[in-house]
Amino acid sequence: MTITLKCFGESGNAYKAALALELSGLDWRAEYVDFFAGQARSPEFRDENVMSEVPVMIDGDVTLSQSGAIQFYITEKTGKFGGKDKAEEREVLRWVLWDNHKLSSQAGMTRFLMNFLPEDKRPQDVIGFMLGRLKGAYATLNAALEGPDWLVGDSITNADLSCCGYLFYPEPFGFNRQDWPHIDAWLTRISDQPGWKSPYDLMPGSPADRA
Repeated sequence: MTITLKCFGESGNAYKAALALELSGLDWRAEYVDFFAGQARSPEFRDENVMSEVPVMIDGDVTLSQSGAIQFYITEKTGKFGGKDKAEEREVLRWVLWDNHKLSSQAGMTRFLMNFLPEDKRPQDVIGFMLGRLKGAYATLNAALEGPDWLVGDSITNADLSCCGYLFYPEPFGFNRQDWPHIDAWLTRISDQPGWKSPYDLMPGSPADRA
């Protein structure tokens, strides 16, 4: 049975789930959600996902939202990306939670404020504050990657797939790969994985479509 992922290209959280699906080898398809037109807030969408968020994964009788939950479901189905033992599993979870709170939530908001709001409505004080917080998150991630190739263990896991989610996007949000050499090398290792695709190649929808 083909898994459906309801998503749109601009969503870094959707990209985490889509990339995990693509690299896992599972049979899946992307279904476009017109998020900027309000589709995720429609009654029909809320009937399926009370959180009114993207991504949403449907696999037969299983419907899941939240990228981390979807990633762990993919691990349950395939045995991939979860860590080799209980200690690694806990460490993967630790990094996914860190990313959701310290990196992706702030990167997503900052990227939205800097790129998807009309220029005259962009709150510069808020953006400046968020850029400072993001710099701290980038420093934490860069330090963690100073020695090892991967955040947990000796192969790619959901920790990597979660933390990289926003960092492959081209729009500015205070992240320049050349400023963080260990992150830069790690992102190259991820993009060298068989089947890797950039966000706008992997999912439908991009800023160019709305230009």
